[in-house]
Amino acid sequence: MNAPAEAAVIKQHLIDPEICIRCNTCESICPVGAITHDSRNYVVDVNKCNWCNDCISPCPTGSIDNYRRVVKAKAYSLEEQLGWDVLPPELSGADIAAMAAEAGGDEAATSAAAEPTADEAPAVDPTGQTAFNSAQYGASIPPWSAAHAYTNLYGPKAAEKTVTATVTGNLRVTEVGKDYDTHHIVLDFGSMPFPVLEGQSIGIIPPGTDANGKPHHARQYSIASPRNGERPGHNNLSLTIKRVLEDHAGKPVRGVASNYMCDLKVGDQVQVIGPFGTSFLMPNHPRSSIVMICTGTGSAPMRAMTEWRRRLRASGKFEGGKLMLFFGARTQEELPYFGPLQNLPKDFIDTTFAFSRTPGQPKKYVQDAMRERAADLAALLQDPNACFYVCGLKAMEEGVVLALRDIAVGAGLNWDEVGTSLKREGRLHLETY
Repeated sequence: MNAPAEAAVIKQHLIDPEICIRCNTCESICPVGAITHDSRNYVVDVNKCNWCNDCISPCPTGSIDNYRRVVKAKAYSLEEQLGWDVLPPELSGADIAAMAAEAGGDEAATSAAAEPTADEAPAVDPTGQTAFNSAQYGASIPPWSAAHAYTNLYGPKAAEKTVTATVTGNLRVTEVGKDYDTHHIVLDFGSMPFPVLEGQSIGIIPPGTDANGKPHHARQYSIASPRNGERPGHNNLSLTIKRVLEDHAGKPVRGVASNYMCDLKVGDQVQVIGPFGTSFLMPNHPRSSIVMICTGTGSAPMRAMTEWRRRLRASGKFEGGKLMLFFGARTQEELPYFGPLQNLPKDFIDTTFAFSRTPGQPKKYVQDAMRERAADLAALLQDPNACFYVCGLKAMEEGVVLALRDIAVGAGLNWDEVGTSLKREGRLHLETY
């Protein structure tokens, strides 16, 4: 007779808090809502996780790819996980057997003492929701021609814990507002190797401790410069960082990392880990087209891709395909890099702006602008050499993917086939937070 179900041994899916950079990728992509977080940790609900593994490949650090054998009735709760600074040690066979005995008797203990032949997956989300899931179309692999990305060269579990970078520039890139402040920050790594590609990110460790006296965790920022540096030929990179100055109630707020970064002065030093990211990478093959859809500081990887293509074009060594940019913000004043974008040649990049709070004008979002260009986008959806990149607030993701679906259907295409191929071929990348 089998041991009671509550005494069954499972392999519980957990997130390593030491190397997690709190990028929200796992939570945003989980189709059953099994991943959640508080101000400190990202955690997995054992009662919701269905072992689909959609979260594994997109994780930039590998922190999501961790497990512990436990007795089901004694699985680590969300409350326990939220309090961790490190993963708990592996339990011995004797420990598991004792837990099983407590949960289901001697027979369960005998069963638990042996290695399980299969993992027991918790039940699928009982709500059975069939709402549109935009995350399911996001690719977890890069385009086939993307350059090889180096990752995790520096970090808590790397040979070098951090690398020190020196601030060589800090420029405000939006007009001054009472509730926002966006900066373009340049970091130089000197003689320390730090190879990066467009679409990758780094982690910044703010100095000091949190309210509990614990060192601050790293905050993730997308790289805004191309692979050969903000200044070509130099071992440097740039970031686009926005700090919020007021909350929705008008009360002043100061984000720990964003406030620290935006206040940096030339010559200051910061502690960096990374780089991270192996999928949100641009294609390298000739005549490949890129569609970039972003809001606010989600423009960082798009700036990197655009600038790399601009430099290749200037060198005469690369014949690129079409570049399209859909860039959204509340107002023109909140749009980073608005001026420089206006100066890029029209035959180089096709740029459309969408503003949702321009006085006297109807609200317009990036998905609205995309629908206005349906004919162009429909052609690119069918082009195997065209890649789509979405970066910005999580709220935009569903609207953007729904717009792509509607454009495909309007062009007589089968969206299920198109969406599946975009994911399978590494052509649709979603990075929202």
